[in-house]
Amino acid sequence: MFELIQSGGLLMIPILFCSVMAMGIIGERFWTLRKKKILPPEMVSQVWNLAKAKKLDAKILKHLKDSSPLGRILAAGLMSRSLGRDVMKESVAESGRQVAHKLERFLNTLGTIATITPLLGLLGTVVGMIKVFAAIVSHGVGDPTVLAGGISEALITTAAGLVVAIPCVIFHRYFDGLVDAYVLNMEEESIKLIEVIHGSREELE
Repeated sequence: MFELIQSGGLLMIPILFCSVMAMGIIGERFWTLRKKKILPPEMVSQVWNLAKAKKLDAKILKHLKDSSPLGRILAAGLMSRSLGRDVMKESVAESGRQVAHKLERFLNTLGTIATITPLLGLLGTVVGMIKVFAAIVSHGVGDPTVLAGGISEALITTAAGLVVAIPCVIFHRYFDGLVDAYVLNMEEESIKLIEVIHGSREELE
């Protein structure tokens, strides 16, 4: 494996660096975007019970805000509950945008890696072909071993760039869709709570 990487030339270094970064980001996102951590089960019903018991003081709201992304959105709405339903919904929407931005952390970097690694591979192909033509000028085409180094470099860097880029594209799209689904779910749960508090719904489902 080391010989294969070495034969790819200097451009294998940034490609390998990108692959390590991508693996780190993918692992971190899988850990961070666990559903139980983002959308704690029974949180909305627990908050509703506290609201009915009139126990939603500043301390509890602060704890709720710091507990999870869903808690942050719920707390944003509840902090403005005395200002009416429309203000609560605006607060929920604004908090949802902020939460979405945080949940999308590192996804731009992952998308950038997915974009640049094929280009690095293409650059390696160009460099390898330049070496091939330089060898042809110097030694002619009679000895294939003279050309092998440049051709090998061209093919290995192209393959390496694609091997890194393809999983990055897949996981970038997966995490992007996951974040969108989480944010939509959190806003829906928050709106349900707002409607119950203001009497538009009889009870939470």
